[in-house]
Amino acid sequence: MKIIRHKTLPILVGKVQIGGNAPIVVQSMTKTKTEDVKTTIKQIRQLEKAGCEIIRVAIPNQTAAQALKTIKQQIKIPVIADIHFDYRLALASIKAGADKIRINPGNIGTTWKIKEIIRAAKDYKIPIRIGVNAGSIEKEVLQKYQYPSARAMVASLTKMIDLFENSNFSNLVLSVKAFDVLTTVEAYQNISKHYSYPLHLGLTEAGLPFEGAIRSTTALALLLTKGIGDTIRVSLTGDPVLEVIAGYELLNSLGLREYGPIIISCPTCGRCEVNLFKLTQRVKKALAKYKNPIKVAVMGCMVNGPGEARSADYGIAAGKRSGVIFSKGKVIKKCSEEDLVSALLTEINLS
Repeated sequence: MKIIRHKTLPILVGKVQIGGNAPIVVQSMTKTKTEDVKTTIKQIRQLEKAGCEIIRVAIPNQTAAQALKTIKQQIKIPVIADIHFDYRLALASIKAGADKIRINPGNIGTTWKIKEIIRAAKDYKIPIRIGVNAGSIEKEVLQKYQYPSARAMVASLTKMIDLFENSNFSNLVLSVKAFDVLTTVEAYQNISKHYSYPLHLGLTEAGLPFEGAIRSTTALALLLTKGIGDTIRVSLTGDPVLEVIAGYELLNSLGLREYGPIIISCPTCGRCEVNLFKLTQRVKKALAKYKNPIKVAVMGCMVNGPGEARSADYGIAAGKRSGVIFSKGKVIKKCSEEDLVSALLTEINLS
């Protein structure tokens, strides 16, 4: 199955393209206080190493907005300023060098304030994401639809898009996020039918890493397989590096990006003679800095392992106190249990 992506307009965030024919971009958001410049830079650098391509930071006050100047000087990836309530924070962030602004229609304020942001974004030639959240829809829209449904989110977004288009501003990215998976999917499907602006996919308030990754993957996969989406953030209550890892794992699984190793491992059964969880963790850690696309299998049975994982570029099939290294289903060598990981790495590095 080949996924045919919807055609959207290309926009630039710094030097990173979203939409058009560009690969789906993986992004995240810092969990630090932006005004704590040292800590924020440290976290962004960790995210850069993990493959994060765009980073968003919260701008709750003028100190945070001014901190963007220093942050920008010491990182490589583009920065998005996340703005709520106060339009002046958007203006300050633009002047401080933000590569993109995110505003929320539900709390940014009256029309003239939005037009001030549009004017500044035009002057500095940067895009704006109109980011609708189900939990903060404008009162008048919520009164009309009674609850934060997909229709309510789309109505809020449409109203804001009209304002931007009437101001001759089309340098836009759109998003309509909810906690509920089906509400989110319905909203994105609706806007993808009516607009050609690139779409930022995400499930807001998804939860802790395990549950949040499942919920986010459910929503995003339903959309991505329909060709909808140009950039993603897997929002998790935890280390933002996990958001990036989850994002690439999702895109890798759908054949939409190739980035780093894919670890294949069996769930184990009564035939397993090793601690496969620990063995798989060792392999994953050993390959953490390996960015080339490669499939690596860790199997708990020497009899069936190579055959079941014949699609893997390289793999381990462990037995009792020993195991084999294989490639594309063919056994390369046999070695002791303690030497399995080093032997695997040797074969990978020699290839």
